[in-house]
Amino acid sequence: MSAAPHAVAKKGTLVVGALGVVYGDIGTSPLYALEEAFTEEAHALGVDRINVFGICSLAFWSLVIIISIKYLMFVMRADNNGEGGILALTSLVMKRREPGQVARAGVLVGLGIFGTALLYGDGIITPSISVLAAVGGLEKVSPGLGDWVVPIAIVILVGLFAVQRRGTGAVGRVFGPIMILWFAVLALLGLTQLVRQPEILESVNPIWVLRYFQHETKFAFLALGSIFLVVTGGEALYADMGHFGRHPIVRGWYFVVFPALVLNYWGQGALLLRDPEAIDGMFFNLAPKALLLPLVLLATMATIIASQALISGVFSLTAQAVQLDYLPRIRIDHTSKDHAGQIYVPLVNWLLAAACIGLVVGFQTSSNLAAAYGIAVTMTMAITTLIFFRVCTDRWRWSRAKAFAVCGPMFVVELGFLGANIPKIPHGGWLALAVAIILMVQMQTWRRGRQLVAARIQRGERPISEVLDQHTGVTRVAGTGVFLFKDRGKAPPALVNNLEHNKVLHRTTLIVAIETAEEPRVPAEQRAEVVRVEPGVFQVVLRHGFMEEPDVPAALAGLEVRGLEFDLDDVTYFIGRESIFSGKAPGMHPAFEHLFVWLNRGADSAVRFFNLPPERVFEVGSRVEI
Repeated sequence: MSAAPHAVAKKGTLVVGALGVVYGDIGTSPLYALEEAFTEEAHALGVDRINVFGICSLAFWSLVIIISIKYLMFVMRADNNGEGGILALTSLVMKRREPGQVARAGVLVGLGIFGTALLYGDGIITPSISVLAAVGGLEKVSPGLGDWVVPIAIVILVGLFAVQRRGTGAVGRVFGPIMILWFAVLALLGLTQLVRQPEILESVNPIWVLRYFQHETKFAFLALGSIFLVVTGGEALYADMGHFGRHPIVRGWYFVVFPALVLNYWGQGALLLRDPEAIDGMFFNLAPKALLLPLVLLATMATIIASQALISGVFSLTAQAVQLDYLPRIRIDHTSKDHAGQIYVPLVNWLLAAACIGLVVGFQTSSNLAAAYGIAVTMTMAITTLIFFRVCTDRWRWSRAKAFAVCGPMFVVELGFLGANIPKIPHGGWLALAVAIILMVQMQTWRRGRQLVAARIQRGERPISEVLDQHTGVTRVAGTGVFLFKDRGKAPPALVNNLEHNKVLHRTTLIVAIETAEEPRVPAEQRAEVVRVEPGVFQVVLRHGFMEEPDVPAALAGLEVRGLEFDLDDVTYFIGRESIFSGKAPGMHPAFEHLFVWLNRGADSAVRFFNLPPERVFEVGSRVEI
């Protein structure tokens, strides 16, 4: 009898958590989106009836087409065992191995990696612009507070990144109720204006979009770059799906977020119809002056929360990139026993913090930073649509006509937004692209370097059976030796050295290959595969998902349960430690070789990454030239 209420309570908690983490970014767009559409220097629009109706109509239909239809109705169904984000989507394409599809899949995988890198750029800009936009409201309270905007924004950002180690679940539980209040205030502020100017509801009719483009022939298209700000955060919804699941995110959108956003945008339009001069600081002009300070404080809290959506998304993408071998091993902390997708990545957290503080100091105001905002998100969204098209045709077996009917209109809309954002590149948009290009080069260099190192090591490898046959008279010593080596059927260098120099072999010898599956998580019963090589010697393959932290001792404990006899407390782990150096061997440009060597030096140790007990680890070094 108590199970059902408990399940309902758990679903409610996830919805509240999703509101606190996932919807912060898109939920704070009313602070600056419509105002930027009218006031952005490159395309300043007159505040007249047609423009107000046209902008409100564009905002409404952008939310419907991109968020409600594209992401919630279609793309979020293309999850990889519950995990979302452009890398998870890309991994679905990577699974296709049929002849004739490999080259095309390779191009889309490259695009997916670039889209991932673009989201890192967006993850730097979102916290900065959101916090600056809210704290900038202090100037409405008192012009003398303007000099305090940047210092206060920096303090807020430091505090935000400092609490990340508590995990998105804990953060969401704290932030969720605040965001519920925020969305209630958005709706209320919009309603108070809407009842005074209800004709703004006519903007639901898309005919106003056509009238707007006819009326503003010079700047209408360029203004799309600012109107796009109403849907920034859409890609974060997808990237954060692993933290809370699809259904809580969908419920939060339709029952809370969408109604609140639409009412507020209509309210802003209604205010402009009545008072065109209200365009300066338009969001804060929705409220009575007596409530301005509380609104600024609430907006500041909401924008702190807004940053969480991208921060959590970047953590998820980083974990996926590490497991798919596009980034070096780094420390990843799992912050929830119940939800494997809730993680904290210390290095990425503080790099983001430093970058965000640098942007706040460099750009000073949200208006200056708005020029840098949008280009990364529009590119990522367009790339997501391209990859999703392939998922529809190859995995879901849709006809090309059906897939094109769904993806074509979405792609056209996103290309329009992308084209409107291109003029922003010289005025700050270059920043997100520069971050993306640097990360793209790093990811591809690491991937290629790892492939070359593997190829160099494999040259001297010999089959396990051949090596064991050559050393038939060796002494068997007590205990269990676990040799971590990824090439199945081959003898690890540490095992060969042990046989040649020490003339011994452990009574139970496990040669363990660790593989990352193309699924986010692997069921416990499918975790391990064991093959007997000869008496006492076993080849073990341990599989884990790309969103799971590899834990070798825990996986080996599962082998004890399955009947393989050894004492987990009497195990010595042997691992190889390659010393990589740049040489004259062909395969990579010297500059990229040096970059790979530097990345390899900074990679987290295999001991910590695989959760090995340090006191039982024996490392065998080797030099590898690339």
